[in-house]
Amino acid sequence: MAKSGEKVSKEKIERKTGFLYYLGSDGYVWQNPMKSNKTGKKAKVGTEKIEREKGYIYFVDSEGYVARAKMARKSKAGK
Repeated sequence: MAKSGEKVSKEKIERKTGFLYYLGSDGYVWQNPMKSNKTGKKAKVGTEKIEREKGYIYFVDSEGYVARAKMARKSKAGK
C-alpha cells in the first residue's frame, strides 16, 4: 500500500458513510453531509486541535487520522 501522507494527529476519527471529513480553518476535524445524505448535519467531530503549516494539504486518511502531504506547486515562470 502506498504511503498517503505524514500522520499528524493522535486521535482516530470514526468515519460514517455519507459524510465528507476535513480539517477546518479552526484546526478541528469537521464532518459535512454529502449531497446524497438528506438527513445529516455539519458537526465538529474531533477534539484535538491541529496547527497548520504553510505548504501542506491536510486530510483525514483511510485509517481515520489527520495526515498531511506536501502541496504540489508549479513554479511561476519569469519570477
